[in-house]
Amino acid sequence: MNAARTKVVLADTTKGIPRAVKAIFEHFGQGEALLRSSRDVYIKVNAVGPEPNVYTDPEVLRAVIIYFKNCGAKSVYVMENCTQANFTRLVFQGTGYSRICKETGAIPVFLDETAAVPIFLAGIEEFIDISRFVFERLVEKRTENLYLSLPKLKTHSMSQVTLSIKNQFGLVHQHSRIADHNYRLHQKFADIYRVLRPDFSLIDGLIATTHGHYPTAYHADKCVVPMNLLIGGCDPLAVDVVGAGLMGFGVQDVKHLELCRAAGMGIGDMDRIDIVNQNLFEERKQQLTCELLGDFPPDLTFIRGQERCCPEGCRRNTESVVEMIYRDHGGRGGFTILMGMGIDRQVVDRITGRVHIAGSCAVQEHGVALQARLGKRKVTMSPGCNDLALTVYGLCRQMKVHPIQLSQVDPLRSAALLIMARLRGSRANIVPLI
Repeated sequence: MNAARTKVVLADTTKGIPRAVKAIFEHFGQGEALLRSSRDVYIKVNAVGPEPNVYTDPEVLRAVIIYFKNCGAKSVYVMENCTQANFTRLVFQGTGYSRICKETGAIPVFLDETAAVPIFLAGIEEFIDISRFVFERLVEKRTENLYLSLPKLKTHSMSQVTLSIKNQFGLVHQHSRIADHNYRLHQKFADIYRVLRPDFSLIDGLIATTHGHYPTAYHADKCVVPMNLLIGGCDPLAVDVVGAGLMGFGVQDVKHLELCRAAGMGIGDMDRIDIVNQNLFEERKQQLTCELLGDFPPDLTFIRGQERCCPEGCRRNTESVVEMIYRDHGGRGGFTILMGMGIDRQVVDRITGRVHIAGSCAVQEHGVALQARLGKRKVTMSPGCNDLALTVYGLCRQMKVHPIQLSQVDPLRSAALLIMARLRGSRANIVPLI
């Protein structure tokens, strides 16, 4: 019988974020004890995009940078490769991370502007590309550098939760995220975690999100839950299990956590986790949901296949984008969306007007016929399991919203940042703007 145990610390932020950060690390010998031989610190934030309530709070990032600087860190790197349809340099500007790095002396690393290295994932038996910067600093020199994951406490419509293990998906180049963003997604997360595990995980729990990881500003009152917590520990799986538990999910509810637990990649059993400040866990535990609100234009028709309409891919990806464009940007309906396999051909033959086809399964079964019958201008398609750039492009066209309207940064500033990113070699899979 394995009697190993681990410790996860909860800290209240109502008396100040720096104080809570310090309180977490004091339970692990303080920052000096965590630094490695290089005395460099690599922080992976959750900067999926610049929209409100979706990214690691910049003041939590500031407090962590300053804490390690005061502990003798030589260099602190803040790294991310944001979600598809965007590019990281822009996201750092929109979130305030660029300003935080400048003010604290931290070094921003836009991973989409770095070269790629293929690694093999044994579970899904596929190669993916990760950042060469990450491979050289945190895989090849694993014992020399401190790697800290700084995710946000969020539910996720495609993976139930998005915490430390899910946060590592940002180490993967965007084109490698499209395949297997389906029923195999959780195995992909577990495979990446087997290759590279953070030394420490600190979850920003100032707020939590319910109804997914990308709440609309329109529905912020329904989707944003104040928590006023930080959650930290040296076993990222255990930290994730506690974070998931705070949102009402057991390890068995989150497949990638269960896969990591079953493979022995950390401690995933709550009865083997010593929660410091257990009272905070009991007081602030919520029963949140990863299900979307389903607030779509009333004249929009969804036709979902009986097979391979994966919530981890074409289904929830498409639905969350529709909800965002509709509620936050005035997007219109009046068209049909197809997704998944096994849609009745007679139902498809009755479709008139405009159509968006989500995912390769539906594209392969119906794309050619619908374009031939309705005309190419009326049919948009996003092949792959989650090509978010083409999804946003196609849905913006159908919903009569220009993609530039989605940016949280001034258009001229966005254009300048995009030019700079491209000159620096950005591999970001951005939305076509013309």
